[in-house]
Amino acid sequence: MDFRLKVFFTVANRLSFTKAATELFISQPAISKHIQELEEQYKIKLFERNGSKIALTNAGEVLLKHTKNIFEVYREIDFDMSALINQQKGLLRLGASTTISQYIIPPLLARFHQKLEDIKVNLLNGNTEQIEKALLNKEIEIGIVEGQSKNQSIKYTEFLKDELVLVCNNSNPLRNKEQVTLEDLKDLHFVTREQGSGTLEVIEHALRPFGINLSQLKIEMQLGSPESIKSYLMNSDCVAFISIHAIKKELKNNELVILDIDNFVIERFFYIITLQGKVDALSELFIKNISSHYNLKL
Repeated sequence: MDFRLKVFFTVANRLSFTKAATELFISQPAISKHIQELEEQYKIKLFERNGSKIALTNAGEVLLKHTKNIFEVYREIDFDMSALINQQKGLLRLGASTTISQYIIPPLLARFHQKLEDIKVNLLNGNTEQIEKALLNKEIEIGIVEGQSKNQSIKYTEFLKDELVLVCNNSNPLRNKEQVTLEDLKDLHFVTREQGSGTLEVIEHALRPFGINLSQLKIEMQLGSPESIKSYLMNSDCVAFISIHAIKKELKNNELVILDIDNFVIERFFYIITLQGKVDALSELFIKNISSHYNLKL
């Protein structure tokens, strides 16, 4: 499923870029970017914009109708296939990098267990580098990781779209700044993930085209999990790039705020990783089950 259609569907139903951004855990600039790409692809406007209000154009109405039909087909496939696999049994060893194991995978595991309660899942937690190593050592059958580097012995399948946003605590003077520039980043104090973290690797990769290296940033502290980074932010004037999935509660409680960076968005995918070659039936079953939750086409 094209993620842009999910963005369009959400905006069309909410008629609000702000509400769609909140629901999908991505920023408003990212929402605008996806809608713009669709409009360029179809060479027609999908929304009429009148100040802060938006409305569907005729083309938007047509696309919404087709998008609803697509989602309905995916739901039917999900239901029919699940009915065929409810007798499966076994043990599955799964690994997930830190952000995913804390914020993404637990509800998926609960849903998987409700459907297939005779399958036991052991979950290994670590950073991306550690999970890839565990897979290569055949300590796990499947991993879900973040990061940019690729090992030729591993098959990487896009799983879920994510966005890394710059955040600070609610009392930080930066929250009153309308926008942060890329040059401003060199003057800020950062708390980051440790070496070997996929998140750190993605940040480094995103900044490089703009001539900014991590060594140019003032990194005050490196910590081993999003939870420790959030706690540090609450008690300092630092900023951090962190997954939008990791700060849902803090945004709702007004404990953390997102700082918009002028003309800069860090988007990435979480990846399902398996060893190159044929995947065993139990692993394939798990991958199909969790992917159907997000209407992904694997």
